[in-house]
Amino acid sequence: MAEDKNKQQNQNQINIELSEEIAEGIYSNLAMIAHSNSEFVIDFIRLMPGVPKAKVKSRIVITPEHAKRFLAALKDNIDKYEASFGAIKRTEDMPKFPMNFGGTIGEA
Repeated sequence: MAEDKNKQQNQNQINIELSEEIAEGIYSNLAMIAHSNSEFVIDFIRLMPGVPKAKVKSRIVITPEHAKRFLAALKDNIDKYEASFGAIKRTEDMPKFPMNFGGTIGEA
């Protein structure tokens, strides 16, 4: 009986592969979300100070059901983070960066 239970658990497990490139992650400091009746589209963007153009670094498309599950999982993780490290402070203003952040702007 225990063997059948172990076999069923192994069938329900998912083997997830994480390549080195993806494991490095992509920094994003802005997200834009759009939706239709069948999907949510989340664009993760990197906005750099002094640069008038921001680039979408990654686009994730998910179903409405997965969007709701993602929201619950994110809330659960934020609650655990705040229990360990204290409340995350939220400012209403966009972050302010000096216009020459990252060095001087060269001219050609």
